[in-house]
Amino acid sequence: EEQRRLFGAVNVFGSSSPELCHRVVDSLCGREPPHRGDYSATWSLQEWLQLLDSLTALFRLAVVNNISDEVVLSQLSDVSSSQAEVVLSVLRAREEEIRCALLDRTNSISSATLQDFDWQLKLALSSDKISSLHTPLLSLSLDVRENGVLRPVTLEMNRDELGMLISSLESANKVVLQLK
Repeated sequence: EEQRRLFGAVNVFGSSSPELCHRVVDSLCGREPPHRGDYSATWSLQEWLQLLDSLTALFRLAVVNNISDEVVLSQLSDVSSSQAEVVLSVLRAREEEIRCALLDRTNSISSATLQDFDWQLKLALSSDKISSLHTPLLSLSLDVRENGVLRPVTLEMNRDELGMLISSLESANKVVLQLK
């Protein structure tokens, strides 16, 4: 339903040319976006913004979800077949470039990458302050590569801290999936 809404919004595509689609892809890839002034005689401001959002979403979703030509064309059923073919031809011609730009955008969130990890579960029986502790502890060893340098990071956490770490990683994963 979400894809239908986004793709269906391209019905304001009008008599646009392949150059506009290429400029939208350029924008998605971090280069100069199309300028409204070049097309102000064709679309109102609201139509222009809707068109850019819809085309950007179409290109992004089609690449991320690896949507087939038939599905893309069916989603563009509200526009003429020649306009749908223009969008599809630009999409297929620049699909790999869009994929690389989306991956680069996701990877640029941090320059550090996890290379390897190891973990150990320990049971703390006592401490210098408490004679009977019986607390499970997780020792997590991470090998992180940042700017070409591998550095070890070691964390020790109790059950509550581990729960918070897992929740944080799940939240980060959701954000990364939304960026794609």
